[in-house]
Amino acid sequence: MNWDDTTDTPAPERLVGASADREDQAVEAALRPKDLGEFIGQEKVREQLDLVLRAARARGATADHVLLSGAPGLGKTTLSMIIAAEMGAPIRITSGPAIQHAGDLAAILSSLQEGEVLFLDEIHRMSRPAEEMLYMAMEDFRVDVIVGKGPGATAIPLELPPFTLVGATTRAGLLPPPLRDRFGFTAHMEFYEPHELERVVHRSAHLLDVEIEPDGAAEIAGRSRGTPRIANRLLRRVRDYAQVKADGLITREIAAAALAVYEVDGRGLDRLDRAVLEALLKLFGGGPVGLSTLAVAVGEERETVEEVAEPFLVREGLLARTPRGRVATPAAWAHLGLTPPRSVTGGNGQQDLFGT
Repeated sequence: MNWDDTTDTPAPERLVGASADREDQAVEAALRPKDLGEFIGQEKVREQLDLVLRAARARGATADHVLLSGAPGLGKTTLSMIIAAEMGAPIRITSGPAIQHAGDLAAILSSLQEGEVLFLDEIHRMSRPAEEMLYMAMEDFRVDVIVGKGPGATAIPLELPPFTLVGATTRAGLLPPPLRDRFGFTAHMEFYEPHELERVVHRSAHLLDVEIEPDGAAEIAGRSRGTPRIANRLLRRVRDYAQVKADGLITREIAAAALAVYEVDGRGLDRLDRAVLEALLKLFGGGPVGLSTLAVAVGEERETVEEVAEPFLVREGLLARTPRGRVATPAAWAHLGLTPPRSVTGGNGQQDLFGT
């Protein structure tokens, strides 16, 4: 199981949401792998990171600064803790939104021990003054502390012990190039394949003392949106169902019945996802339709539809964003068991996404 803690994210309202609530964080602490050998998935990242850490240990030096990017729940926090464990170093955890002033960052940096790992989650949300201070700290292991104000202000250089910064971000494009360039190793976390998530579910079930059959694990993995955190959350809900409605053993039938209760379908879509698709198909004939109009149709805020529902629907090939508005794809019609009207299909029977 590989996932991330999020230090400033409220409890998710959706079972298939990728952000972590307090229950997720408590369970993840017990399930989190302790070294790269236990870490499931992300094969290329693990191989490359293993080389970086082994070389650093052989030199007796601190590891290069590491930048991890990717969607929530894929393992960025877990990898940061593994980096610290592999280097035999303590780890300090904070987040970009918590550092609003350069003084906040200076206080953290000045208290680091030699070789310590500083994990900075959502690094792209750090304030600009703190960001500029971080440039010098990463490159020269030094910060300038400003004492006083106005013409009498004095910059006092403060030497820092060598440390390793592990930055995590869900939006790498928002990082300024000078900051990205100071990381010695960068890695992008990919969504997981179903067979990898099956291994995640089996490992979590073993640690949680849950009996699960291979087809039960496959059913959960197939609805987990390629995200280990979601797989573990679904496993816990299916476990509850199996204990109450069955004998505690999770089979494919039990998993499917449990997730039907929680309104998570075979592709991982929940109530909100299906509401967006149904409105797009049934009310607007598959589109194109504007985002604001679509949001009103499903009774949600514009930002909720755009940031919560759409990314997964686009990734699954069920919805397309076009210059004219949102358009359903043929896969969306098929998933809901509906037949697209001739007005939204081209001469070859394929949906015309751009209205040409």
